[in-house]
Amino acid sequence: MIQKLPPQLPNLDNLSLAQLVAQMIVVRASGYLFDHQIQYPDWEPPRQKLQHWVQDLGVGGIIFLGGSAAELAVRTEELQSWSAIPLLMAADIEEGVGQRFSGATWFPPPMTLGAILRSNAKAIAPTNPTLALDYAYQMGAVIAQEAEAIGLNWVLAPVVDVNNNPDNPVINIRAFGEDVATVTKLTRAFIKGSQGYPVLTTAKHFPGHGDTAVDSHLALPVLAHSPERLESLELEPFRGAIAAGVDTIMSAHLLIPSWDAQYPATLSPRILTGKLRQELGFEGLIVTDALIMGGITNSYGATEAPILAVEAGADILLMPVDPEGAIAAVVQAVTSGRISLTRIKQSVQRIWQAKQKIYASRLGLQEVNPAKPAIKTCLTTSLAQPSSFALVKSIIDDSLIVEGKVEQVAEIDLLRNNDIAQLNFCNFIYVDEAIDCDFLGRNTPAITIPQARGYKLQILDKNSSDQLKIIDRKIDTDFPPQTLLQLFIRGNPFRGSAKATDKAQNLVKKMLQNGELQALIVYGSPYAYRQLRALLPKAIPSIFSYAQIPLAQAIALQALFQISSNHDPHNKHLGN
Repeated sequence: MIQKLPPQLPNLDNLSLAQLVAQMIVVRASGYLFDHQIQYPDWEPPRQKLQHWVQDLGVGGIIFLGGSAAELAVRTEELQSWSAIPLLMAADIEEGVGQRFSGATWFPPPMTLGAILRSNAKAIAPTNPTLALDYAYQMGAVIAQEAEAIGLNWVLAPVVDVNNNPDNPVINIRAFGEDVATVTKLTRAFIKGSQGYPVLTTAKHFPGHGDTAVDSHLALPVLAHSPERLESLELEPFRGAIAAGVDTIMSAHLLIPSWDAQYPATLSPRILTGKLRQELGFEGLIVTDALIMGGITNSYGATEAPILAVEAGADILLMPVDPEGAIAAVVQAVTSGRISLTRIKQSVQRIWQAKQKIYASRLGLQEVNPAKPAIKTCLTTSLAQPSSFALVKSIIDDSLIVEGKVEQVAEIDLLRNNDIAQLNFCNFIYVDEAIDCDFLGRNTPAITIPQARGYKLQILDKNSSDQLKIIDRKIDTDFPPQTLLQLFIRGNPFRGSAKATDKAQNLVKKMLQNGELQALIVYGSPYAYRQLRALLPKAIPSIFSYAQIPLAQAIALQALFQISSNHDPHNKHLGN
């Protein structure tokens, strides 16, 4: 997307102290165009306040969530027009632009690639050992290309944590894998893939959030490992990211007593400056994780946390509780002598270097070929292209796990079609939040494919008032229904637990007791799938997909019913 920008970045000496500090602030905003569409009013300001932050305060960047990709393209262009200095435009798009902004490409979670690399799903690696690395490279390229197309210039990915704790509620399948080698290799490939486009990448969450059982959105996790263990496991993927040329590194809200028993990593000079800057030699931008998270706000005030983060070595303060108050607090810390002006200018100089990389051709820092004038991006030819859909499909295909006697489902399906047997078919879906679910709807395959085969739909989520009644419902055990159980379970921020829920386990046990469980499909967490698969007799079919998106649903159900996508009317989710 070509946007109008000022001709150059101003000289640091021409900016006031408040203007310098404001460049270190990145605020949250809705990706929707209108105030009445704002989904999180506590964190996302209305238009007038956002314009004040950008135009009057001069904040350095925005992080977006929500809306469509097309809406965000309009939104970013307008916000750039408000700012005297080009803005950093960021989003947490670890699984693609479509993960946050509808219409663009949505990839499976990163751990999918780790599974392919380890050949746990299919024996592909012996014939194509670089397949997962190729996928990671292409994924990085597609995400960067689509981000640039809608005005984003800062990809808050990849996650380089080693998820070696299956109870991790917040990292989980957002990580590439459970071992250092897998995470490091895929991290490097993803970063290299993105480097063909003028966007920044981010390795997170330093120094490693993989071995925790507490969600730092809610509380402060403690990583109680020795320095030797931290050096050999947690830090190694970050070394790989730095060697690959990652632009920014995001801190983690973790307490690591062996390094600093007083301050969490985000607020620790020993960790951000001592470890990351000095020992690892990182010269790019250090950005905090969101300062509104419970791991910080539960113990530190809205104005003290930003000061401590700057003292620790952070260049960017992401989502401070009170942006205006944070600027004033850091300014006061400088004028009082607590923080030096030189320290502030060092951070802003790094921000300038990042913005120069993003906007090189438009700031006159890179030659532009006059024979090839800039053309405004056409979103319909730059987002969700057939090649991207094909890539997503290949990744899902190559990581799908199919166990048990799948053929018996197809045999029963044929009996139903021929009206030889009068059977009662039930499609039972469990999802964490049915009312806030981007991947499940009236026309998604998890519903339409079974529906076309006579399955009656039943949906249960954690808010269902009659969930106990549903689980303990009575059935005719002489003629039990044929129940397809589809579970959408994965670790997510703010959820507190990554384990297969008690409800899901109760459902499986009850259906086994009733003799009604025809097949099980789990979308999301491999940890949940392993727990649930262990409850099943070997003959009962089960399928696991890391992805929960409609395309993954179509692929899993076509495998279960043994139908070809070429002959399935629901194959629109397979792309072109």
